[in-house]
Amino acid sequence: MNRTDRMYAIVEELRAVSPRPRSASWLAGRFEVSRRTIERDISALQQTGVPVWAEPGRTGGYCLDRARTLPPVNFSPDEAVAVAVALGGMAGTPFAAAGSTALRKILAAMRDDDATAAHDLAGRVHLLGAPPEVPPVPAVLAHAISARRVLRLRYTDRAGTGTTRDVEPLGYVGSSTGWYLLAWCRLRDGIRAFRLDRIDGVTATSEHAPRRVVRPEDVQIPEGDLRTLTLLG
Repeated sequence: MNRTDRMYAIVEELRAVSPRPRSASWLAGRFEVSRRTIERDISALQQTGVPVWAEPGRTGGYCLDRARTLPPVNFSPDEAVAVAVALGGMAGTPFAAAGSTALRKILAAMRDDDATAAHDLAGRVHLLGAPPEVPPVPAVLAHAISARRVLRLRYTDRAGTGTTRDVEPLGYVGSSTGWYLLAWCRLRDGIRAFRLDRIDGVTATSEHAPRRVVRPEDVQIPEGDLRTLTLLG
């Protein structure tokens, strides 16, 4: 059994007995590897976000939160390369770093032969032109939007005027010319869209932002009709 298959099998074993634990020694015997190998596998699973934790004590071991796991999803080499191609256009977006992490998880979850085939196929995909040199979106900004934290921005508008503003982040707007932070601006007392490449500095405060409803007519970006992203193609 290769390592990827063994890690899947460990997750399935822990899911089957959840919430009871399985010791590293028991798992080592089950999969005919050393206890140290099991510990490395568990560590790798934890680093990819699988909710496995250690329960101390004589009867302890490793436990899995069944409610937060899904059955394994198998990606084909074509699907993995399709994701990589899509991610190639994400430079300068708020999701570039998360996309890279997601691709690494996909490759780590694939069977060894499929991962090898994906790398081979990727080597036969050729792109013209260098990717744009766009500064990365500050992680503090992305985290604040997910956590609904009020942000303090240093911002330069299109006329070159710089201001400091406290804003309540509402989300993002992506367009053909760039990405914007959509937020309630307390300085202007209304919804504003801030181009990410014009944000000169950002600090997350400890204040939680209230929930606000965003209507398409409130978004002042004259580049077509606003539509909301869905996770279904």
